[in-house]
Amino acid sequence: MTPAARTQAAIELLDRIVTAARDQGAAADTLIARWFAERRYAGSKDRRAIRELVYDAIRLCGERPESGRAAMLALVAARPELAETFDGSPYGPPAIQTGEPVAVPGHAPGWLIKKLRASDMGIEEQAALLGRAPLDVRVNRLKASRDQVAAGIAGAEALAFAPDALRLPHDTKVDQLPAYGAGEIEVQDAGSQLVTHAASVARGHHVIDLCAGGGGKTLALAALMANHGSILACDIDRGRLQRLPQRAERAGVTIAEIRLLNPQREAEQLGDQLGRADLVFVDAPCSGTGTWRRNPEARWRLTHDRLAKLIATQRYLLGLAAELVRPGGALVHVVCSVLDDEGAGQVQAFLDAHPGWKAEPLALGAGTPRGAGIRLTPLADSTDGFFVAKMVRP
Repeated sequence: MTPAARTQAAIELLDRIVTAARDQGAAADTLIARWFAERRYAGSKDRRAIRELVYDAIRLCGERPESGRAAMLALVAARPELAETFDGSPYGPPAIQTGEPVAVPGHAPGWLIKKLRASDMGIEEQAALLGRAPLDVRVNRLKASRDQVAAGIAGAEALAFAPDALRLPHDTKVDQLPAYGAGEIEVQDAGSQLVTHAASVARGHHVIDLCAGGGGKTLALAALMANHGSILACDIDRGRLQRLPQRAERAGVTIAEIRLLNPQREAEQLGDQLGRADLVFVDAPCSGTGTWRRNPEARWRLTHDRLAKLIATQRYLLGLAAELVRPGGALVHVVCSVLDDEGAGQVQAFLDAHPGWKAEPLALGAGTPRGAGIRLTPLADSTDGFFVAKMVRP
């Protein structure tokens, strides 16, 4: 493909991504994979170049752009050499015209910038949210030690602040590594690993992972428990939850049981668990502001109303979880968000509404105290953005 054809391809993909963000459609990586599947003629270099153009444009535009072309023209303003690819050739974009709409650069939509500032996320912190994410894996201590695994992977770097984490070169094909096939590693951001350590689980505990999803943190908790005890992994998403048994088998985890829940009927379906759990882990649905490095178009999807609904859902889940904790047991609240509305503010609202509950100080080896918990950020900690707090029932 010519440079002009690559630019036109990026514009077409951006058009699809902008529309999907507006209509809550498929994620950017899904749309890009589909587009390439329809165009087998695009070689590996073409795919890499087009993908880079698309994501560079997405990261540059804070507000959702009017069109893919407007987003690409914003990138042209930052990288003038790209203007030459607007040559009007048969497979390239039409020449640039004076007065065309050009997207405005920024870190996020204006209303969301205000939220970030109110949560003490300054300009440098905001910029870091849009950097390139590292490739981290969690070593499964049920099957191997970190040193053993690191010795078999070229370029693997042990992270001092996360005891089971290895950072791999970006181009590592993890699913082709022998360690992956043997169940010795799972792809998991170092921050995601750290927040499971906040649970301080032990052998023999009964744990409820209330929003288990595909089970990444369930498997991490099972490893910390040395596969002794029990974990009830719950979710309302059948598709994601059904991935867990196969992953658990590969990881050698035998203590995890899944339970599919129906929205708004969770309390009824968990009636047999009231007051039984040593720990309830709530990795709650959230805005995902801490994961923009991986999904930068997510900031185009977020709205005032969606954020308000997410905050209400988190409050509901924390209230539900509190009933499942035994006296003296603990509740861990986790969000992959850097906003106080979902983190420190949410936990303080819970403590205000539940007299006698106390926040337990955390020491994770990384992160910054924020309210009753700890916040991790890409700039300060080289992880995705997270907030985690642990509350103990009287």
